[in-house]
Amino acid sequence: MRLGLALGYWGRGPDPAHVELAVVAERLGYDSVWTAEAWGSDAFTPLTWIAARTSRIKLGTAVAQMAARTPTATAMHALTLDHLSGGRMMLGLGLSGPQVVEGWYGRPFPKSPLTATREYVDVIRQVLRREAPVELDGRYHSHPYAGPDGTGLGKPLKPITHPVRADLPVLLGAEGPKNIAQTTRIADGWLPLYWSPLRTDVYQASLEDVPEGFLIAPMARAQVCASVAEGLRPVKAMLGFYIGGMGHAARNFHADLMARMGFEAEARRVQELFLDGRRAEAIDAVPDAFADEISLVGPQERIAERLELWRKGPVTDLLVTAPDPDTLRVLAELNG
Repeated sequence: MRLGLALGYWGRGPDPAHVELAVVAERLGYDSVWTAEAWGSDAFTPLTWIAARTSRIKLGTAVAQMAARTPTATAMHALTLDHLSGGRMMLGLGLSGPQVVEGWYGRPFPKSPLTATREYVDVIRQVLRREAPVELDGRYHSHPYAGPDGTGLGKPLKPITHPVRADLPVLLGAEGPKNIAQTTRIADGWLPLYWSPLRTDVYQASLEDVPEGFLIAPMARAQVCASVAEGLRPVKAMLGFYIGGMGHAARNFHADLMARMGFEAEARRVQELFLDGRRAEAIDAVPDAFADEISLVGPQERIAERLELWRKGPVTDLLVTAPDPDTLRVLAELNG
């Protein structure tokens, strides 16, 4: 199991420690570093900054949001950064949910998310292969554009720039069972949002036909600290926000996932409190057991014991969000 560093997206402003954490991770032998985006900082610009300060570590987006860019624009970002970094780019994509897609990006959420995702990946693969001009008779991502409000003058094109790799890895942040199953067929890897090494059966049916070399790369908060409760506070805060506020009350994919993992009543309670404006109570309502299962926090000896559970399962890459270089060092040593 390889280790990666997940830096997420910025809050109020850029975290001055992020670049140095990436440099430390590379020095410690971490395989990859990942950035993200929601409705603030973008995923590609910080990753480019990190690329300029490193030389070996792989560079991934976990995740770049599909609604933010056309698939050809996303492919342009990926091939550009792949060139600038010497072939280190890994493209992680996510569809997000209706609240973000329509509320922030001003785009309609697709009625068929599976079709929209499949077409998006298809176009990106065509750009990276550069075998012919991009053409797709699609429902969501037709190339050339064939909508009723178009001019009809669109011309199939292929990228001017020759990509470094036709097989640049594409990973998807999928949550629903059908979406995960499709991911194993059209992508090079999967970026689970929550992963519990104690509940791998939740995903078993979706992962029945995983091809050789397929990446399973979940994110987990990691922190070496004396108090487990202290270590779980940031995990519970994240879960409270995602389950309570990152989606509509009637359609929140993160809350649905928590429910499928055995915490349905708790997930609905967190939603209820958060949407009622009682955010502190919503965070407190996140079960310690769930937060603990999907993270690695506490004294070093405890982390060592729990890390073995992750290593025994199908996870190929553990992407850790760690607040300090010491935690990164401990995990590198424990992982061998």
